[in-house]
Amino acid sequence: MNAKAAWPYPRWVAHRGAGKLAPENTLAAFRLGAQHGYRMFECDAKLSADGVVFLMHDATLDRTTNAQGVGGDRPWSELSRLDAGGWHSRAYAGEPLPTLENLARFCLASGYFLNIEIKPTPGLEQRTGEVVAQEAARLWAGAEVPPLLTSFRPESLQGALQAAPGLPRGLLLDTLWSGWFDIARRLDCVAIVCNHALWDAQTVAQVKAAGMRCLSYTVNDEWAAQRLLQLGTDAVITDRVDLFSPT
Repeated sequence: MNAKAAWPYPRWVAHRGAGKLAPENTLAAFRLGAQHGYRMFECDAKLSADGVVFLMHDATLDRTTNAQGVGGDRPWSELSRLDAGGWHSRAYAGEPLPTLENLARFCLASGYFLNIEIKPTPGLEQRTGEVVAQEAARLWAGAEVPPLLTSFRPESLQGALQAAPGLPRGLLLDTLWSGWFDIARRLDCVAIVCNHALWDAQTVAQVKAAGMRCLSYTVNDEWAAQRLLQLGTDAVITDRVDLFSPT
């Protein structure tokens, strides 16, 4: 896929599955997002101690599971037994952490699109990018539309580029730090994914002139979504799957 020439992804992306309506980064959340009509999801991927790619945002287990400590320090045999739903609500108690393979099966079976944010345990930036990209390339081999790999960490995107150069990449930004544009071009990124407040007409024009797409996170208010549409950006990532209709 030449993602710079043809952008196959929908405009609306459900953040971590279903935003805050279900426990983030669990299959229950992705199912709920799909029930709200979403066809593309964002997830966070990192490595277990024994190299399994699993879904979790934080470096530590404390906020979204019934365990403590660094998630990447544990083998998958331990992580797979944790409760990743009870923290959210009693209805989701016992919901497990999924692997990227679990989510890939769900997406591929129903024709859903995926944005995989590479979320490395600190110190494993490049290695996580390599392994996530290798796994994504294996799981989506032969698929018409591959997942979009994104990260705040250029080292992770560099690892992804080296491991699976054919997969599209996007640079995540929470500030427009010095050199971001040159690094995105050096990494052959197809997209810039900004905190939505960072976009203005000049930055959108700069990114589009370079053949890249403009995505935004996390857009939860109608005024913000309208501003981004007027600027001509390409996609918005939202928690509010109950507010924004993706059709």
